[in-house]
Amino acid sequence: MGGCMSGDLQGGKQGVGGVQGRPTQTNNAGHNDAVDFFFRSRGQQALFTPLELTLSASNLCDRDITSKSDPMAVLYAKKKDGTLEEVGRTEVILNSLNPAWIEKISIAYHFEMVQPLVFHVYDVDTKYHNIPVKMLKLKDQDFLGEASCFLSEIVTKQNRTLTLNLHNKNGRGVSRNLGTLTVHAEETIASRTAVEMIVRCCNLENKDLFSKSDPFLRISRIVETGSSIPICKTEVVNNNLNPVWRPLCLSMQQFGSKDDPLVVECFDFNSSGNHVLMGKLQKSMSELEKLHRDRIGANFVFPSHNGRDKVVKGQLFVDQFVEKQQFSFLDYISSGFELNFMVAVDFTASNGNPQDCNSLHYIDPSGRLNSYQQAIMEVGEVIQFYDSDQRFPAWGFGARIYDGTVSHCFNLNGSNGFEVEGIQGIMSAYATALHNLTLSGPTLFGQVINTAAEIAGQSISQGNTKYFVLLIITDGVLTDLQETINSLVRASDLPLSILVVGVGGADFKQMEILDADNGRRLESSTGRIATRDIVQFVPMREVHSGQISVVQSLLEELPGQFLSYMRCRDIKPHGVLA
Repeated sequence: MGGCMSGDLQGGKQGVGGVQGRPTQTNNAGHNDAVDFFFRSRGQQALFTPLELTLSASNLCDRDITSKSDPMAVLYAKKKDGTLEEVGRTEVILNSLNPAWIEKISIAYHFEMVQPLVFHVYDVDTKYHNIPVKMLKLKDQDFLGEASCFLSEIVTKQNRTLTLNLHNKNGRGVSRNLGTLTVHAEETIASRTAVEMIVRCCNLENKDLFSKSDPFLRISRIVETGSSIPICKTEVVNNNLNPVWRPLCLSMQQFGSKDDPLVVECFDFNSSGNHVLMGKLQKSMSELEKLHRDRIGANFVFPSHNGRDKVVKGQLFVDQFVEKQQFSFLDYISSGFELNFMVAVDFTASNGNPQDCNSLHYIDPSGRLNSYQQAIMEVGEVIQFYDSDQRFPAWGFGARIYDGTVSHCFNLNGSNGFEVEGIQGIMSAYATALHNLTLSGPTLFGQVINTAAEIAGQSISQGNTKYFVLLIITDGVLTDLQETINSLVRASDLPLSILVVGVGGADFKQMEILDADNGRRLESSTGRIATRDIVQFVPMREVHSGQISVVQSLLEELPGQFLSYMRCRDIKPHGVLA
């Protein structure tokens, strides 16, 4: 996910939960394979149980005048000094005072620790609806209520479900009813089983007067208490009573066992949030598989007032049902797959004259690191961990180089080749380059991305065990946005991810476009859509202000990008039979 909306309006009509989402956690309270592996390698191992929290709310306050609130929930871990550290966010649900969020929040449960949690619920302003949830500034949203508990209170409940009263911050206004928040915890299942389905409906009953209905499906799993927890939604198909949806991929963590009952509901989308039920049915994964095998449909039913369900003519068909193994990031890394890192540094004039102490490239004689050196060192600890030979291709761009021409991709090491030894090699080559180059411009990413893509492409013919990560450190003023997008779309088919680290105080809106966290894949000037999202953007000013962890922020999306490539190419870890 990472997108802001949940099955609503343009951007909100995009599917939520049907594909493997990116983690939204912003610190290491949540569980992330890459982060966990990084810390364990340094002996920082703790026993914990990975959990997923599902949130829902009832009777929220309505902050909107002409519609209902658009709620989003945020989970914090309360530290010993009383400060709050964000763990994760749900998606935003349009026009609902009784939201059931699909986006789960992962957290590590430590038996030996007291883990106080704080939940905040916000009404997200309409003008922010197309902004990824992780980029939303909470101070700009309307506060709907707060609740707190200990994680142990949730997991010790017989059904692992706890309902909390919402109140104002710091307990003010307790007497006023701000609604309730319900938290359900489930242990993460260490199963690789997943099911990919293509589903469609036919002969749905039209619920609109002047056009055809805009149907979408919501699939929920029935838990021990008899209540249901939503696990995914499809996208909305406009004006169609015989819709076919994009493939759904559900993990066993989502659907439980193949015999667990699932509820499939079909709704007609309404921008008001009052989606109209078109029909529902209850089937297990095994029964859905039988529909596919027998090539038959299942009729929806519609609840009636007398308690007897009415069978309607609308039917659900399963056109594809494939059970597959989904291996984890660690399955690949531990079987010999490698991440090979490449670095590119911005030498454009917008960084300021390196002789000026206000320049982002100023080398302080006292040894104090400038913004680029800090980024190289702080990021370096993370990236070098995954690269066994410690030889990094290193380039610069946007400078007048040794022969007097302006280059948008040159070897940082000069004539000594494009590879340097280790992080110190990057630091040394960077400092030397500053003395031998003249900052110029414009800021063009295209050539650097194309060079990295060429290396990644050549590796495919040599085997499928390498995945490349290009780190671009820049001050953020990008000149060739469309050319960069074209390069990224072409590179999306290759074993390549791109981490963009922004230094300085520039406006990084362009970088957020490249990150594509609004759920919409990049589109080239020829209309080609990116195969997958391969960009992750991290502003270093937020790292330095303590808002985010550099380890977590850099590795947040990388495992998902790595896995999306391996899965679409059907590449399995070593030692696994095809």
